[in-house]
Amino acid sequence: SLRVLNSYWVAHDSTYKYFEVIMVDPFHKAVRRDPRINWICKPVHKHRELRGLTAAGRKNRGMRKGHRFNKVIGSSRRGSWKRRNTLSLRRYR
Repeated sequence: SLRVLNSYWVAHDSTYKYFEVIMVDPFHKAVRRDPRINWICKPVHKHRELRGLTAAGRKNRGMRKGHRFNKVIGSSRRGSWKRRNTLSLRRYR
């Protein structure tokens, strides 16, 4: 039952992208006793990789620092643009 601490891009070729994934055992005594890393033992940090909370996941969602990254709400630049530029009217007016 390992948990993903972080992931980042390493290399790519014509077919695949390769990522390095750092995994941690949340039930290991050394991890549970270390105050710098024992936050990952809490149940709220399960499946961080599925929710896009690692470095590679945040980059894919567009959640980074700087210009243009503050325009992303809902983890999709295209979706936020479409939501702002679509006229939504009531059905029976």
